[in-house]
Amino acid sequence: MKTTVVGNYPKIPNLPRPAKFRKAIADFDAGKITRAELERITDQVTVEVLDEQADAGIDLVTDGKIRWEDEQTYLARGLQGFSISGLLRYFDSNTYYRQPVCEGAVRWTQPITVRDFQFAQENSAKPIKVALTGPYTLARLSLNQHYATLDEFVLALADALNAEARALEQAGATFIQFDEPAILRHKQDWALFEQAMRRLTQGLTAKLALYTYFGDVSGIYPQILDLPFAVLGLDFVQGPKNWDVIKTAPFTKELGFGIVNARNTKIETKKELQRAFARIARFVALDRVYINPTCGLEFLPRERAQEKLANMVAAVGAAGSRDTKRGNTKTAKRGSAKRESAKRGSAKKIGAKKPAQSAKKSKGAKAKK
Repeated sequence: MKTTVVGNYPKIPNLPRPAKFRKAIADFDAGKITRAELERITDQVTVEVLDEQADAGIDLVTDGKIRWEDEQTYLARGLQGFSISGLLRYFDSNTYYRQPVCEGAVRWTQPITVRDFQFAQENSAKPIKVALTGPYTLARLSLNQHYATLDEFVLALADALNAEARALEQAGATFIQFDEPAILRHKQDWALFEQAMRRLTQGLTAKLALYTYFGDVSGIYPQILDLPFAVLGLDFVQGPKNWDVIKTAPFTKELGFGIVNARNTKIETKKELQRAFARIARFVALDRVYINPTCGLEFLPRERAQEKLANMVAAVGAAGSRDTKRGNTKTAKRGSAKRESAKRGSAKKIGAKKPAQSAKKSKGAKAKK
C-alpha cells in the first residue's frame, strides 16, 4: 500500500506557532508589503507543508495548494473569460469559496499551476502529485452568463484544463489528479461527464487520477471504471455505500482509498484502519491501493492534519509488518515441512538398504556352512 493526500492542506498553524501566512495576506491587502514579499512568505509556508507531509511519512505529496484561495478561484482567475464574485458555501461544509462568473469564452492562455509544481518539486523530498479541480465541478460551482448550455460550458473548461495538464506534463509532472465531487450530486449528467473526461484527458501521458468525495458512486458504477484514468478515488466515510457498490462489478483501477476522515478531528484507531485495509483487500489487491484521507485536509487544524497523516502511515506500516510476519511464518512452516519430508525420505532410503545387507549376510552364512 502507498500513502498520499487528496489535495489541500491547512495553511494556518495553531498557536504558539505564528500565523505568518494570514498576517502576510492582511499586510498585502493593507498595502504594507509587496506582492513579491507575499510570494516569498507563501513559498515558505509551502515548504513547511511539504516537510510536514514528508515527516508524517506520506509517499506521494502535494504542495498543499497554499496559493489557492479555494478549489475554484485559483483556476478560474487564471483562465480567460472569468471574473470572481461573492462568497458561497462549499458543498455542505463550513468553508466558503468565491464564485467564478463566466462572462466570456473560456480560454487557456498561459500556465496557471506550472510554477507551483516546479517550486514544490524543487523543495520536496517526496514525489509530487498535482491536484486540479475538474471541469464539471468547476462549471457546476460557477455562474454561467455566457454559454447557452451547461454542456458547452463544461466542454470548454475540459479543453482549457487539458491545455493546463499538457503544460504540467511538459514541465515534468508525472501524476495529475482531477477532483470531481460535483458529479456525485448530479449523476443524471453522466453522459456529459463522460464526454468531458475524455476531452480532458486527450493526449495526456502522465498517470491520471479521478477523485470523488462527499458521497458515493452508486448509479455511475461500474461505467466510471471505463474512463481513461489509472486511479479512481472514492470516499468510504461520507460515501459508506461505496462498500456495497464495489461488490457489484470487479474493480479494475488502482484505488484512492478515502478512509481517513478529513472533516473530523477524531483520530482513527490503527485497528479501525487495519480492519478497513483487510476489508478492501477482498476487492482490490493492496499493492494497487493508495491510502488517503477522504478529501482535502483544509477542514482540519494544521497540527491535527499532520497527526492524522502520521497515524495513517503508522497503520499502513503496522499492517505491512503483520503481513510480512505472516509471510515469514508461512515460509518457515513450508521450510520445516520440507525438512521433515526430506528426513522421512532419507529414513526410507536407509531402511531400504538394511534388508539388502541382511540378505548378503544370510547368503554368506550359508556359504560358510
